[in-house]
Amino acid sequence: MPNPFRRKGLSCDALQDVPYPSVASDRPIGLLRSCPKRGETPLVSADSLARRCGVGAVFLKDERGRMGLGSFKALGAAYVIAQDAARGRARGTTYVTASAGNHGLSVAAGAQAFGARAVVVISEQVPQSFAARLQAEGAEVVREGATYEDSMQAAARVAETAGAVLLSDSSWPGYTARPLTLMEGYLVLMDEVFAQMDAPPSHILLQAGVGGLAGAAAAAARAHWGDGPMIVVVEPEAAPALTASIEAGRPVVAPGPVSVMGRLDCKEPSLIALKGLSRDADLFATVSEAESLAGAELCAEHGFATTPSGAAGVAALAAAADDPNNLRLDSASRVLAILSEGPEP
Repeated sequence: MPNPFRRKGLSCDALQDVPYPSVASDRPIGLLRSCPKRGETPLVSADSLARRCGVGAVFLKDERGRMGLGSFKALGAAYVIAQDAARGRARGTTYVTASAGNHGLSVAAGAQAFGARAVVVISEQVPQSFAARLQAEGAEVVREGATYEDSMQAAARVAETAGAVLLSDSSWPGYTARPLTLMEGYLVLMDEVFAQMDAPPSHILLQAGVGGLAGAAAAAARAHWGDGPMIVVVEPEAAPALTASIEAGRPVVAPGPVSVMGRLDCKEPSLIALKGLSRDADLFATVSEAESLAGAELCAEHGFATTPSGAAGVAALAAAADDPNNLRLDSASRVLAILSEGPEP
């Protein structure tokens, strides 16, 4: 779906006091220099995948090894906690969050690194294997609710009752400061991409749940490359929170069935991400459950094992191979996608 608000941004009462995503990459980069796990992730030229999808080049930003946590999320919540630590506010603090996946690991790792405590609320849909990973990082795990949105509400209650710090990767009215900082951490990923690419891509495919990564990456790409790249936001058909909000001209909840793209199965957008993407994204696309599974299989076949969530951008690219006009692709297109996480353990 073409974005009717491109360049001007979505203007509505719900977004009036919401900030745009930050593009101040110098702050997270400076703080990351002190981290012993700071090594950058590779940008891989996936030539065989490009041939399969009928485009000139495919570049995959491979986040599967990011800081030992296996996903781009390592750059988010842990960065917020590191900032608190630099101000002398982290040690002894309890951070509470809801997580459908890797965000909880980042909170847990950040808390453990800086002498804080992490409580992660997960829904009934989250596998026990992931709960065990959270516990291995020192987090207390609480199960509550059937969906991610239920667990978000539960996390807010837990934080208020315990007098703890709520650290969400989403944003809503009155809660924007910490998610704005968290999204700033993701700019490190894009700063690496800018140094790793010798020329701008023609297309950038960004998967989205609540939209934090997509919002930060799109804002950074516009600041660095301008209007050149075609930026496409990719969501599950079962959870088109950003697409539905753009269609409605205001933030909406987009209910749907449980998706196999568990990390992206978020029915309500982050307001910061929505505001930024309404200005910066050219297209909003959804992928079906079958397409997402096929995308993960395609990545594995070409040596890039990941989950359906991690392969969402590739899934959209592969689906568009039969109808290139959907994403305005051709044989000369240079496509950048993010391999956002490793396969399930």
